[in-house]
Amino acid sequence: MTIKDQVIALKRERIVEAAAQLFYDRGYDRTTLEAVADSLGVTKPFIYGHFKSKAELLGVICTCGVSASLSAIDNIAAMDLSPTNKLSLLGRDFLIAVLNNQRNIAILTREEKNLEPDDFLRLSNLRREFDAKLVALLREGVATGEFNVKDPFVAALSIGGLVSWAYVWYRPHGRLSLDALADEVSALILSMAGVTR
Repeated sequence: MTIKDQVIALKRERIVEAAAQLFYDRGYDRTTLEAVADSLGVTKPFIYGHFKSKAELLGVICTCGVSASLSAIDNIAAMDLSPTNKLSLLGRDFLIAVLNNQRNIAILTREEKNLEPDDFLRLSNLRREFDAKLVALLREGVATGEFNVKDPFVAALSIGGLVSWAYVWYRPHGRLSLDALADEVSALILSMAGVTR
C-alpha cells in the first residue's frame, strides 16, 4: 500500500466511523451526509469524494459485523483440529467478532430495510455462506461421532441466533469480561451440539 492509499483508507475509515456513530445514535433516516461531514469538520464534497451516497455508507457499515463473523469461521475451518475443538474456538471467536462490531450489527438489524438491493443481496449471501460453513462443521462432527445433532441446519441457525443476539444485551462493563463470556457461550454451543466427549 502506498502512502496515498493509506491516507485514502484512513479518510474512508474516519467517514465510516462518524457515519456509524450517527446512524446508531440518530438512526439512518434522521442522519444526513451533511451531519456526517459536520461531525468530522469537513464539507459534504469531502464525503462524496469517498462515497457516492449515504446508502453506500450504510452498506459498508453493515458489512463489518457479517464479514468479521465469516472471517472467524474461515480461520477456524482452515485449522487442523477436531470438530469439537473447532466448534469450541468458533464459539469464542464468533462471539468476539459480534461484540467487537456490536454497534454495526445493531445498525444492520435496525436499518436493513434501508439497504440498497445489491447490498441486501450481498449481505444475505454472506450470511448464507456463514450458515453453510457452520452446517458443514456440525455435519463433520456428527460424522466423526463427536456431535449428537439431528438437524445440523436447525442447530446452525440456533447457534447463529444465540451469538448474534448478544449484541442486544452485552455491556462492556457488565458482570463478565468478554473473555469469560466467550468461554461461557462456547460451552453452551458445545452443549447445543451434544458433544459426546
